[in-house]
Amino acid sequence: MLEQNYLPILIFLVVATAMGVVPLTLGWLFGPRRPDQEKTSPYECGFEAFEDSRMKFDVRYYLVAILFIIFDLEIAFLFPWAVVLDEIGMFGFVAMMVFLGILVVGFIYEWKKGALEWE
Repeated sequence: MLEQNYLPILIFLVVATAMGVVPLTLGWLFGPRRPDQEKTSPYECGFEAFEDSRMKFDVRYYLVAILFIIFDLEIAFLFPWAVVLDEIGMFGFVAMMVFLGILVVGFIYEWKKGALEWE
């Protein structure tokens, strides 16, 4: 009896693992291997690799990343809110408008400060 309850979960886990492992293994087995200096060099944040890992770079990378995270989280809050909007009523609507208003004020502040300018 207990095995019948857990059999679908076991099948799901086996299929999910196979869907992740099989394409990786096929790509590793049959993929071309032609490494050269440019392909194997480290690359990060739009800069070439230098000897010093503590070099200074523009803080706008951080600002753009923070803005992306903020608006990504905004979308993550909007989907469940839209699903239960009928249940939470006017209070939920007003709370979300306050939340969105604060985000819009922050976005306008970043815009006016020039954080989105890239020259």
